[in-house]
Amino acid sequence: MTSTLSAPQSAVAAQAGDLAAQTRPDFPLLAQTACLGQPLIYLDHAATSQKPRQVLEALQHYYDHDNANVHRGAHQLSARATEGFEGARAKAAAFVGAANPNEIVFTRNASEAINLVARSWGEANLRPGDEVLLTVMEHHSNLVPWQLLADRTGCVLRHAGLTDTGELDLNDLRSKLNERTRLVSLVQVSNTLGCLNPIAEVAALAHAAGALVLVDACQSLPHLPVNVKQLGADFLVGSSHKLCGPTGMGFLWGREALLEAMPPFLGGGEMIQDVYLDHSTWAGLPHKFEAGTPAIGEAVGMGAALDYLQAIGLDRIHAWEQQLTRHLFERLQAIDGLRILGPTPEQQPDRAALAAFHVEGVHANDIAALLDSAGICIRSGHHCTQPLHRHYGISGSARASLSFTTTTEEIDRFADELQGSISFLREHS
Repeated sequence: MTSTLSAPQSAVAAQAGDLAAQTRPDFPLLAQTACLGQPLIYLDHAATSQKPRQVLEALQHYYDHDNANVHRGAHQLSARATEGFEGARAKAAAFVGAANPNEIVFTRNASEAINLVARSWGEANLRPGDEVLLTVMEHHSNLVPWQLLADRTGCVLRHAGLTDTGELDLNDLRSKLNERTRLVSLVQVSNTLGCLNPIAEVAALAHAAGALVLVDACQSLPHLPVNVKQLGADFLVGSSHKLCGPTGMGFLWGREALLEAMPPFLGGGEMIQDVYLDHSTWAGLPHKFEAGTPAIGEAVGMGAALDYLQAIGLDRIHAWEQQLTRHLFERLQAIDGLRILGPTPEQQPDRAALAAFHVEGVHANDIAALLDSAGICIRSGHHCTQPLHRHYGISGSARASLSFTTTTEEIDRFADELQGSISFLREHS
């Protein structure tokens, strides 16, 4: 196949080398064997990433040496815990190109971050008839919070559609932007279609219409460089567990002026300045959005994960995964009756390293179960994108999602086992 990489991209790809060979020794889980002594093949990275030993060691060190509550104690343990916790905030800010760490609000996950914006900014700013523009490819986490907000405020939800290749229909989005649009909220990379949305172009269109832009970056942050200034975003959300970090940790980035103007999300300790019996005043950014004892160890672990990814280089990760994606599509496209959702690498070279697919007459869950019996972990179901699957007239799909730790040999074994599973299910249906 002719390379679709530009000259600078080709140079990065050459530097990337075989990232799987370089990084797999850092991931203990990937070394285990599955049933019948077969090597475990994990192809569900879009659902949750595996954790390198550097992250596991950071978690262990925190609980062994620094465990204490943050911000509130005068003793040395609290000081060290605070240093690690706030250090993770600074790392997250640098990872997305934030102006300063105060623009990073820690949350339990990206879903909570979107809910925070919907409850705090949305309830303070949206009135009946105001519009929030989404897309049909959104994860449920970027649909349900706005549906709840619409119920509370009377705002109207609109949805941009798709092109025939499974990419964002910019013309449709442009036609639905109007003077009533207050927010455009969309995913940067679809967890089902794998398409990379042109966020900078969407942001320019939205801002020209007087609307803000929220970006769900869960599927982009682990795989390619993301910079909020270059994107032109107003809000951006991410999740630690997709970034080689611990579960139960995520963050919201927001422009400082917007966060300053927003009321608190939850009430309690830490988010206050002064408390009286009948009223309270709020702490400054970002703490007014972080009520109660936070996930300190998880923040430290996420910080270690961000260090790990930065040390590899997001450009190198993206270049290696582009090679893997082309190989994955070549193998899947050779299977009769298999339909991949979303654009091909030829149609969109920067698309994500995943493939969600449907096989006519074969249930995705049956495919996943047979592959699991061969030690291969993939996803099946609607991937929290039920409206998108309804758009395609199917109830679900199977999905293989890759990482920089994935090898071409794993893709080949997956494709071979998939072909055999499909043949078996067709014969016995």
